[in-house]
Amino acid sequence: MALSPEELERYARHIVLREVGGPGQAKLKAAKVLVIGAGGIGSPALLYLAAAGVGRIAVIDDDKVTLSNLQRQVIHGTTEVGRAKTESAAEAVRRLNPHVQLDVRTARLDAANALALVSAADVVLDGSDNFATRYLVSDACFLAQRPLVTAALGAFDATLTTIRAHERGADGKPNPTYRCLFPEAPPAGTIPACAEAGIIGALAGVAGSLAALEVIRAIVGFGESLVGRLLMIDARSMRFETLAYRWDPQNPLSGERPTIRDLSPHRKRQPT
Repeated sequence: MALSPEELERYARHIVLREVGGPGQAKLKAAKVLVIGAGGIGSPALLYLAAAGVGRIAVIDDDKVTLSNLQRQVIHGTTEVGRAKTESAAEAVRRLNPHVQLDVRTARLDAANALALVSAADVVLDGSDNFATRYLVSDACFLAQRPLVTAALGAFDATLTTIRAHERGADGKPNPTYRCLFPEAPPAGTIPACAEAGIIGALAGVAGSLAALEVIRAIVGFGESLVGRLLMIDARSMRFETLAYRWDPQNPLSGERPTIRDLSPHRKRQPT
C-alpha cells in the first residue's frame, strides 16, 4: 500500500528503522486493529497505534467518561466528562492522525457481536477490565483465528501477553490459549475493582504502550513476540519479569478433547 508524501514525513522515524522500513509501514497502513476498551489500557494504546500509522482502528466500549477516569485514561480530557468514551477517543485519534480510519462501537462486547468484530480485524488488543470479557475475547480470537494481545492492570502491577492459539509453535504443539494461562477465573469478590483498590495512573500508560508495541510487532513482524510468555510489571520495585506458560492438553478450547466450539457458553453469563 503506497504512502503519500505527507505520510512519508509523518512516519520518517519508522521508515529509517531497518526492522520497519517502507514495507513495514505499508503493513501498518493496511492493517485493521480491534481495540476492546477505551479506558486505562485502551487510552495509550489507541494513541500509539494511531501515531504509528495503523490504517484502520475499531474500538468498542459502552462506558462514559467520568472525572475519576482522567487520572489514568489520558485519551480523554476534562471537557469530555459525560461523553461516550468511544466518541471522546475517536476525536482524539482524529486530531492526532487524520489518516486513520475509525470504526466506533458504543456498545458492550458480548457473545452476539464478538465473533463478527474479531473476524473483521487483523489483530485484537484486549484492554477490558474483567475476566468474563477476557475469556470471551480469547475464545472468539481462537475461533476466528486471529492473534490477540491482552493486558490487565492491578493497583501497582500489570500483565501482558500475546496469544496465537490458532497456530503451532516451533515444537509442533499448539500455542497456548488464555485458558492455558488462567484455567478458571478467580472467585467473584476476590479481586477488588479499581474503584475499591485504586491504581497508580502512570502504570496504565506503561502497560497500554507496551500492548500497542506488541500489536505493532505482530503486524510488522519483527522481534520475539510474547506468545507463551506473560510479561509481569511490578511498579513498586520497577521490575519486569516474564513467566513461561505452555499449551494445556486439558483446556476446553483447544485441548485434546475440546468442549468449547462456539461462543454459546458465554451467552449464559454476560460480563458485568
